[in-house]
Amino acid sequence: MRYDIDATTLQTLLPTIAGAEDALARLDERVARSPVGQGFAARSHFFDAVGALWVAGELVHVEDLVLHDAHMDSRAPSHELTIAHSVLRTRRRIETADPGWALSPAGLGALTASMLEGEERAPGAETNAPSREADDEDDQAPLAAEIAELDALLARSQRLLDRHVGKAITEPPTEAVPSQRNDDPFGLFGDDEWNEEERIQEWRGLIPLVEELPPTLATAILFDAWERIEPLRRQHWLGGLLIASSLRARGKVASHLFSFHTGLKQIRHERRRARNRVTRLQAFLDAMRESAVIGLKEIDRLSLARTQMELRFRGRRSNSSLPQLADFILSRPMVSAAMVARELGVTQRGALNLINEVGIREITGRGRYRAWGII
Repeated sequence: MRYDIDATTLQTLLPTIAGAEDALARLDERVARSPVGQGFAARSHFFDAVGALWVAGELVHVEDLVLHDAHMDSRAPSHELTIAHSVLRTRRRIETADPGWALSPAGLGALTASMLEGEERAPGAETNAPSREADDEDDQAPLAAEIAELDALLARSQRLLDRHVGKAITEPPTEAVPSQRNDDPFGLFGDDEWNEEERIQEWRGLIPLVEELPPTLATAILFDAWERIEPLRRQHWLGGLLIASSLRARGKVASHLFSFHTGLKQIRHERRRARNRVTRLQAFLDAMRESAVIGLKEIDRLSLARTQMELRFRGRRSNSSLPQLADFILSRPMVSAAMVARELGVTQRGALNLINEVGIREITGRGRYRAWGII
């Protein structure tokens, strides 16, 4: 399908554009100058990942996502929780890369595992990709070696099955078709005409067309095009992350990776999926403004919490673990004694003592699986 930009219908969006531009500018300035800016950026990954699943119609609790990210699940993770963790890891990967990496052919190829990774790659494009150390420490996961062995076993089994099945087929081979990504290896969808590479290239073709527009309007148009074109079936949530990268690449929100889904979940479904494109664009612009307003309130809350914690450990010795604990608390929506013990390298009893000295609020109210956070 073709996505056209009708400039005559955008005049009614000027008031909404002005509000979104002003809100994003205020948020970017606050995050860049605030002492809790890094903690706010780290916390926003969790809330945006949960928001992405909420927009898709799935409910994931942020507490479960925090525990799953720390490899301390209290129960078996669900399929939705696994997808939310993929969103979380992808956001971290985009944030650690160069601002324009995610929208480049190499970046899209790495994020979608498609053939775009090898197209139009410059000789030094590999340097724009995030380093392996910044990729959420995937190789250092507790079960990384076991999972790698299982993957190798499955690959060998698949090759063996293909060889035996190939011998049993007596039909003549069909004509070779152009190689393209098979995103549905089990045939669950049954749509052979869905070419994700062509759809992604069509969506990327809009990026040069919106460069002259204000950043928020260009972002809204790109997201609306992503919703209309639907380049990816299994990673549809990637659109919100790519437009956040677009805002970062254009310098509108350069302090962190913007949390678009956090504000989008505040917009009614009727507006987000309206037939009128102007209505949809207004909804996306309002989502940016809502997310910025929520972010400003969150920064105020974190700043107040940090001030209160600093009053408690003022005058302590220079090698005290309380400042490090405060930074860790500010970077997570919630923490547990086990998480604090592993982060600070102390026992769980020592972690409980440090948490009591900091004086943050317990959010569970239970004897087991206790957790603390800033509310």
